[in-house]
Amino acid sequence: MTTETHRDDGVAVTPEEVTTRPPPVQRVIGWMVIALGTLGVLMAINQQFLLNLFGFQPLGNAYLYYLIAIFLAVTFLVLPPSRDARGPLLALDLVLAGAALVSGFWLGAHGLDIIQRGWEYDAPPMADIMAGIMIVLVLEGVRRAGGTILLITALLFGSLPLYADSLPGFLWGTQYSPVGTIRAYVLGVEGIIGIPMQVVAELVIGFVIFGAVLVVTKGSDFFMDLAAALLGHSRGGPAKVAVMGSGILGSLSGSVISNILTSGPFSIPTMRKVGYPASYAAAIEACASTGATLMPPVMGTVAFVMASFLGVPYSNIVIAAIIPAVLFYVALLLQVDMFAARRGLQGLPREDIPPVWPVLKKGWPYLLSLAVLIFVLMGLRMEARSPYYASAVMLIATAFRKETRITLTRLIDLLRDIAVNIAGLVAVLAGIGLVVGGLSYTGIAGAFSRELLLYAGGNVALMLIAGAVTSFVLGMGMTVTACYIFLSILLAPALVEAGLHPIASHLFILYWGMLSYITPPVALAAITAANIAGSKPMETGFRAMRLGLPLFVLPFIFVNDPALIMAGSFAEVVFRVVVTVLALWAITSAFEGWIYRVGRIDLISRAAFGVGGILIILPELTTSIIGVGVLAAVIIVNLVLGKRQLASGPSSQEK
Repeated sequence: MTTETHRDDGVAVTPEEVTTRPPPVQRVIGWMVIALGTLGVLMAINQQFLLNLFGFQPLGNAYLYYLIAIFLAVTFLVLPPSRDARGPLLALDLVLAGAALVSGFWLGAHGLDIIQRGWEYDAPPMADIMAGIMIVLVLEGVRRAGGTILLITALLFGSLPLYADSLPGFLWGTQYSPVGTIRAYVLGVEGIIGIPMQVVAELVIGFVIFGAVLVVTKGSDFFMDLAAALLGHSRGGPAKVAVMGSGILGSLSGSVISNILTSGPFSIPTMRKVGYPASYAAAIEACASTGATLMPPVMGTVAFVMASFLGVPYSNIVIAAIIPAVLFYVALLLQVDMFAARRGLQGLPREDIPPVWPVLKKGWPYLLSLAVLIFVLMGLRMEARSPYYASAVMLIATAFRKETRITLTRLIDLLRDIAVNIAGLVAVLAGIGLVVGGLSYTGIAGAFSRELLLYAGGNVALMLIAGAVTSFVLGMGMTVTACYIFLSILLAPALVEAGLHPIASHLFILYWGMLSYITPPVALAAITAANIAGSKPMETGFRAMRLGLPLFVLPFIFVNDPALIMAGSFAEVVFRVVVTVLALWAITSAFEGWIYRVGRIDLISRAAFGVGGILIILPELTTSIIGVGVLAAVIIVNLVLGKRQLASGPSSQEK
């Protein structure tokens, strides 16, 4: 695994880096990280539940400065300055961590002065000094946690206020002095403590805690066992277990890479055992885990940012994302089932499959905590507090069994994982705050959207294709969250103004940024899964891309059909879901060369079946009817001409 391993939102965080230093130094760093992380979590709980512990209840901006101070310090302690700096603890790491704590806590202690005295516009010298130090630390933090490309992006857009009035055309904007720029970014509310950081502080920390508790109490084992009990016996069962298990686990953790690292060591060897090639098994796990970014109820950090940008409750995003996420996994299940049918692959032996009822009895703590999470999130509309309640229920319920209860060792692991995960988010999103601030303070964001509409000439299809390509390319170099935030400012307003549904437009951007996880040359999810499977990374990446080809069609479907994000009557929603499933089945059959009840089909039939599927998903009723007719004709012709081929073994091409 490379130094920069991207997590659920693409954040490059590797707790393993701590272990690359000598054991005594490693232990010291470990305890420092745990202490800082615990302080940050207690501060978040105190703020969220208004506990006023020890008389401490900071203002909103002060609280954000404190969190940045704590978790930037953790970032410097956990992630080395470069891939070659894996030896003894560098003095630089301690200096940077100390500087983060000093500058952040100083700014937090003066939170009221920043607001009341307008320091964003006229600050005392010490405030300017601390703000300057914070800018440097944020840039170094985003470099370590997000990589060089994200650092360059933050520098490029963060420096816009310095020369905006010299830029041509629609790129022209308001110019700031260097000191004014630093003040705006650090002391203002649209820079490093802007919406991305506010979302982390108010919402994401609780869900990070919930995901960590789920893993440390062995919740991942339960969900994989449940998937095996339900689907393990079916044709190609282990692959379906991987899809379902990773989907369920990812829906709670919101993490792509950690999902692969958790479920992959179980699912990939099991798939290989029944005949799936190593690269295909790794590709299945990569695609299944990638869906975690889209799968409710957690969906990763980006969904919370989306809710804030749109100004809607998080529950609205969850409801809108349910059908696209389910369709994502339906397409994957169809793919792996048809692949198994072509190759004649069987399921797991009955003796290797756990009975459903004992699995459910054993996993009641996780089902209970999931019910609490959904009830508080959707029923009580308490998005920010729901993961804390669900985590508390899970910790209490799992305490009744020795193998799941929290021991001292597990508690230490839990606190360390929470600290490292939050640190990666804070480091990256503080840097993204510079991008958001640069576009906002100069006014370029609004001008860009207007120009895009002008150049597209109102052609929505052209704008969607441009948006898909841009999202995809940026997703290869940025974290998914960074890619989404960037395009939600520049592209989403133009899509909405062109007449598309706001939530659908934002989900479209998220979806295309997410697909870079399984597409070369980056394909971080595929590369991570390949390391577990022992397959070639690029071969696995291309396998994952081919496996996910029907998924590339899905965002164009739901962005043009609001019924698929539940924006319509019940009858409309049901009808469009049925039509879309039929279309996905047809497209998947074309890719895999297999039709149920027919068997193998030749190249001409595959092309016709794929065209029929595309015709079905077009919004006009006439084209949908024609598409259904094409599918029926292909099926009838293959049956009548006796071209049915049983899945007796792999074709020469597959060999």
